[in-house]
Amino acid sequence: MFALMPLWWALGAFYLGWSVLGVVLLALLVARGRVPLPAGTACWLLFLALVLLSATRLDRATAYFTFGLRYGFLVTALVVGVYVYALVREGVAWERVLRPLGWYWLGVVALGWLAVLAPTLTLTTPVELVLPHAISGERFVQALTHVRVNEFNPVSRTPIYRTAAPYPYTNNWGTAYALLVPCVLAYLTSVRTGRFRTVLWVSLPLSVVPAFLTLNRGMFLGLGAGLVYLGLRALLRGNARLIVSIAGLVLLVWVVSLVVPVQDMINARVSTTDTNVDRMDLYLRTWQAVERSPLLGYGAPKSVDTTLAEEPLGTQGLIWQILYSHGIPALVVFLSWLVLVARRLAAAVSPAGYWLSTIPVIALVVIPVYAYIDPNLSVIFFGVGAGLAAVAGPVNRPALGPSAMSRPAPLTPWRTRGFGRAAVPGRRRPSATAGVAAVPLRLAGRPGAAAPPTGAAAQPASDRSDRSDRSEHPEHPERPDRPDRSERPGPAAGSAPVPPRPRPPADPPLATPPAGIDADRGGTP
Repeated sequence: MFALMPLWWALGAFYLGWSVLGVVLLALLVARGRVPLPAGTACWLLFLALVLLSATRLDRATAYFTFGLRYGFLVTALVVGVYVYALVREGVAWERVLRPLGWYWLGVVALGWLAVLAPTLTLTTPVELVLPHAISGERFVQALTHVRVNEFNPVSRTPIYRTAAPYPYTNNWGTAYALLVPCVLAYLTSVRTGRFRTVLWVSLPLSVVPAFLTLNRGMFLGLGAGLVYLGLRALLRGNARLIVSIAGLVLLVWVVSLVVPVQDMINARVSTTDTNVDRMDLYLRTWQAVERSPLLGYGAPKSVDTTLAEEPLGTQGLIWQILYSHGIPALVVFLSWLVLVARRLAAAVSPAGYWLSTIPVIALVVIPVYAYIDPNLSVIFFGVGAGLAAVAGPVNRPALGPSAMSRPAPLTPWRTRGFGRAAVPGRRRPSATAGVAAVPLRLAGRPGAAAPPTGAAAQPASDRSDRSDRSEHPEHPERPDRPDRSERPGPAAGSAPVPPRPRPPADPPLATPPAGIDADRGGTP
């Protein structure tokens, strides 16, 4: 879905086929059975209900197609968020979860460079050819299916080529860039090895050139707000490493700005166009229309002849699109969802969680000027779903199960090694000095005693000491459940036979007992 984005773009199915891919993802969710839901799901479902209710205000047959397409983006975004959230909560590796979004980022950067190298490239896609003319002739659908890599004015003598591919408009590319940068940094700070990580590191500085050529002031504003928010969090928590990372990113942007005169290009564009005047007039006309239908809106943006701009009412910003198309209550619920997830992600403490927590902040900052009811909304839910899962549970770890430390261990006499094992002392009795190998000393001092055989000599001193101690003191009660694991050394050749002394099986060999145990057995601690 995300990794093959360049292919969907070349086929003309990037926008029209996105909801179809969402249906496939929904089928996978249903097949998994019961799945956890991230915070804010109920709020988003309420927003979907209000949007669906506004469809009663549609007055054109073609408007139902565009409404269904936008509504599909809203539902698909929720499915993506729930799927990613469930994967992380189930313990799927963090690298595996974020990798599709990394491929999506690489596709955006690659197509951005295609726009830099071939600024006039356009393609007639297969989807554009198979659609009925009544649908493909719509301006909105034409922009989605007819591929072009840049947005520019074709009648201008000195056109300004602004990066757009794989999106129909350059503002969508800038929005995607502002939202994807935190996701890429979240991957780089959580995955430490791999060739894919190296490729992402290389792509970051390369992406700045096509990003600057978009001349998107809203993109710079959104990224700047996200970095300021993250910097304040790092200062409050004393996270020096994060502050250094932010400073490095700002330094990279400054170095590239020395090569690409982005500020001069933005000033030249503003001075040769009426973009600011057109936007303000469009916003004013949109608000006047909202006052006539504040609860449900009009279902979808609509073109009118009373504005200076060519764009329809309810465009050039998500706030205006929701206000005009779905009404004031829908906008309140949408903003509530963004604030809710932003507050929830503010609890993140991991490096990846820090970067992902900036996504709702960036989305809040850009909504007055940019709209993202398109695949970019799925990018938001992808990052938010991963971030919420990081806050709610462990990241990149298997699900917690019963620990081996929590299982009860059987009581073992004279053992205190490990957790859960109790020492069960016997009766106090005299014994050799703690830590002295008693068996060899007794054999050496006994008349006619022979050296122990090779097998016995190779055993640890504590093993021989423990068995000798038990034979020296027959009054010690033995336990019949301990089998004897070695042979006692026999008498030397020529000596008088010694009748065997009956004894029960000995305990298994131990190292030098702890001081407390020796004290109970009469030794010196």
